[in-house]
Amino acid sequence: MAGYEWISFTTDYGTFDGFVAACHGSIARVAPQARVIDVTHHVPPADVIRGAAVLAQTAPYLPPSVHLAVVDPGVGTARRGVVLTTPNGVLVGPDNGLLIWAAEALGGVTTAHELSNKDWTLGDVSRTFHGRDVFAPAAARLAAGSAAADAGPPVDPTTLVRLPDPLVTVGDGWIEAEVLTVDRFGNVQLAAGGSVLTGLGPELTVNGNVRARRGATFADVGAGELLVFTDSADRASIAVNNGRAVVVLSVRPGDIIRITER
Repeated sequence: MAGYEWISFTTDYGTFDGFVAACHGSIARVAPQARVIDVTHHVPPADVIRGAAVLAQTAPYLPPSVHLAVVDPGVGTARRGVVLTTPNGVLVGPDNGLLIWAAEALGGVTTAHELSNKDWTLGDVSRTFHGRDVFAPAAARLAAGSAAADAGPPVDPTTLVRLPDPLVTVGDGWIEAEVLTVDRFGNVQLAAGGSVLTGLGPELTVNGNVRARRGATFADVGAGELLVFTDSADRASIAVNNGRAVVVLSVRPGDIIRITER
C-alpha cells in the first residue's frame, strides 16, 4: 500500500501538558515521513459530541489522510479501539461514537477493524494514555502503508457505537433544534442544516423573546444584534455582531433552541 502523507490529529488533551507532544513523538518514531495537521486539541474534556462534530466538519477539507482522534473518557475499559476505512481516508480512535460522523462525511464506512494487534503498540501500554501508546502508533503504521486489516479482526459496521441523533424539528414558520457546538467566538451552531432557514422570513424570534434577523453575514445586523445564518459547515447558526450569542441566549450544547417568525 502507498499509505498516506498526512495524519490529522484531534483530541481533548489541551496544549498545557506534554500529551500532544508525546503522541507526535509516537508518530515520528514509526513514520517520520508523515506530516501531521493538528485539527484541535481543545475539545472540552471528555466531550465526545463536540469532538465528533469538529472532526466531521473539518475532515472533508483536508488532503487524503489518516484521521487520528482521541476523546476517550472510557480509556482503559472494555471499549474497543477501531480503524475505519472510508473512500476518502482512514480513521483511528476509540469506538465511542467519536469517528462515525466524520466517516460518513468521508463517504461512509467501507470496512471496520478492531485495533488489537499488539505488534502495533509502542512499549508497555498505559491504561490511561492509549493516544500515545495505541492510537498514534497505529495511525503512523497506516500512514506508512500498513493495511487496515492488519490492525485486528474485522468489525461489523452496524455494531459500531453511534452518538444519539441530535433533535431537529421543522414546522410552518418555526424550527426547533439542538445546540450542537459553540465556537470560540460564542456563535451557537445548531444540529439543523442551513437549508431549514429558507422556510423562514427575515424577522425572527429566538426562544420566544429575543429578536433576531435572518441574514448571510455578520454585517447584515447592527452591532449587538442577533443574526440567524447558515455557517461555513452548512449548519443553521446564531451569532451576535460584535458579541457572543451564547451569552445572550444563555445556552450550552444539548439545549433546544426554538426559532420562529415574528
